[in-house]
Amino acid sequence: MSNAGKKSVVTEAQEIGLAIELINLGARLQLLESEVSLSRERLLKLYKELKGVSPPKGMLPFSTDWFLTWQPNIHASLFINIHDFLVQHAGATGIRAVMKAYQLYLEQMPPAPGEEPLLSLTRAWTLVRFFGSRMLELKACRKCQGKFVVNGMDLNGDYHCGLCHMPSRAGKTRKAKEESLTA
Repeated sequence: MSNAGKKSVVTEAQEIGLAIELINLGARLQLLESEVSLSRERLLKLYKELKGVSPPKGMLPFSTDWFLTWQPNIHASLFINIHDFLVQHAGATGIRAVMKAYQLYLEQMPPAPGEEPLLSLTRAWTLVRFFGSRMLELKACRKCQGKFVVNGMDLNGDYHCGLCHMPSRAGKTRKAKEESLTA
């Protein structure tokens, strides 16, 4: 009997472990299907078992625009700088580099109790893919020298980040307005 067509039990267990870690970090089904070699049916069953609900439906973000708006840009820039450091200096690769960078991002930017992180794991994974295709890149701010996410097709010679050149509406969210009314 040949072992060529059989899947290793150890390999399958590792894939299940990876899927569990990804689901617990908030991965969407499309990310799981792309990064884990388990069938869609197994991933659905695993997701439902862990979360108690079916995975969210809908398309993944496919535009770079979200990463370039003020607050998401700061979060995306923090994440991608952590990711790049892990890849360049810690030997991290692939989905494991994304997962570790995301965990470190969450340590620095924990969401408020009951809130979701501004940058989801799926968006972080998408961001890494946008960098891989050179749709997005890092550019140093002329003022603070921090490296921020910019559109790879734009001219960014005199780039100033959203922290040094804050938009006039920055921080004027509905939630902040409501909190100021109740204070």
